[in-house]
Amino acid sequence: MKFPRLSLTAWIFIGMAAGIATGIAAPGFASQFSPVSNIFLRLIRSIIAPLIFGTLVYGIAGSGDLKRMGRIGLKAIVYFEAVTTVALFLGLAAVNLVRPGAGLKLAPAAEPVIAQAKPTPGSTIEQVFPASIIDAMARGDVLEIVVFAFLFGAACAAVGPKAKPVVAFCESLAEVMFRYTNYVMCLAPFGVAAAIAVTVASKGSGVLFGLGKLILTMYAAQSIFVALVLGSIVMLFRIPAAAFYRAVREPFLIAFSTASSEAALPRALENMEQFGVPRHIVAFVLPTGYSFNLDGSTLYLSLASVFVAQAAGVELTLSQQLLMMLTLMLTSKGVAGVPRAALVILAGTLSSFRLPMEGVAVLLGIDAVLDMARTSVNVVGNCLASAVVARWEGVEFRAPAVSDPLPQVPS
Repeated sequence: MKFPRLSLTAWIFIGMAAGIATGIAAPGFASQFSPVSNIFLRLIRSIIAPLIFGTLVYGIAGSGDLKRMGRIGLKAIVYFEAVTTVALFLGLAAVNLVRPGAGLKLAPAAEPVIAQAKPTPGSTIEQVFPASIIDAMARGDVLEIVVFAFLFGAACAAVGPKAKPVVAFCESLAEVMFRYTNYVMCLAPFGVAAAIAVTVASKGSGVLFGLGKLILTMYAAQSIFVALVLGSIVMLFRIPAAAFYRAVREPFLIAFSTASSEAALPRALENMEQFGVPRHIVAFVLPTGYSFNLDGSTLYLSLASVFVAQAAGVELTLSQQLLMMLTLMLTSKGVAGVPRAALVILAGTLSSFRLPMEGVAVLLGIDAVLDMARTSVNVVGNCLASAVVARWEGVEFRAPAVSDPLPQVPS
C-alpha cells in the first residue's frame, strides 16, 4: 500500500503540532531545542542579501530598454505602488488597533537600537544610501541593499548590451538562490517544531492565544482589503463585478489551496484575456505584478513586523513605523517566486530594525495558514491590476449575464 506524499505545508503543520505538544508535556526537554531553531534562522538570514540583489537587478535590467515599457508600464507601476501602499497602511492600522502581539514577551534583540534611537529626518534619509554594498550586506541592512540594487539595475539597463554578462550573472544568482531557498525550507518542519517547542516551554501555552489572535486579525484585514479597497477600485473603473468574480474565482482557489502564486498564473492569464483584457496588456501586467504588486503579502508584512515589536515589548513611534513601511514597500518587490518569500523579507526587516529574530521562528509555525490568505489576495490584486490598466488604455468591458461565458476578445 502506497501512502500519499506529504507536502512541505503538511510537514510544517506536523512540526508545529509536535512542537506545541513537546513544549507543554516536557518543557525542560523542549527548552534544549533552541540550537535547532537558531541554525534555521541563520540560514534564512543568509538568503536575504544575495536574493534581493539578484532578483531586483535582473528584474529591472532584464527587461531591456526601459523606454520600451512605455505608457502601459508607467501606468502599471503607478497603480502597483498606490495599492500596495494602501495595503501596508491597512495592515499597520489593524495591528495597532488589535495589538495581537501584546503580552507575548519575546526576548528583545541585542542592542535594541530602534527603541532608543531618535533619528532626524536628515539622518534617516542619509542612512538609506549605502557607503559600501559589502558592508550593507554584512550588516543585513535591507534598505541599503535595495537602494543599491535599484540604482545598479537602472545603470545596467542604460548601458545596454555591454551589461548583458552582469545581468546574466544576476539572473543566475537569483535562480541559484531560489534553489538554495528550497533547500533551506526543507529544514522548516524541524525549525518550526524546535521554535514552537522552545517558545511554549519558556512562555507558557498562553503564547498560542496571541498567535490565534494574529491569524484572526490577518484574515479580517485581508477580507476588508478585498471588499473595501479592491471593491472600490472595481466600481471606480467600471469593471463588471460579476464577470470579474467568475474570472478570478478559479485562480483564487488554486492560490489559496496551494499557497503558490505561480500555480495560479497560467489560469489567471487565460481567464483575464477571456474577460476582455488585451493580450499585450495582460501578458505584461500580470507577470510584472507578481513581482511588484503583492497586495496580500505587503499587508501581512506590515502587520507581522509590528506584531513582533509588540511581542518584544518595543514601542515603535509613528516615524519609526513609517520608516519600516517604506522598507517593506521596497523590499517586498521582486521575490514572488521564492517559497515563503514574505518570511525572508520579514527576517531582513527585523534584522535591519534590531527586532528579535525569534519572532520569525514563532510566525513560521503559523505561516502556512497565513500564506494561503496572502497568496490568494496577491492573485486577485494582480488580476484586477490588469483590468485597471486595460480600462486606462480605453478598453470597454461588456457586462455579460450571469449565464454568459467570459467574453473572447482579440488581442
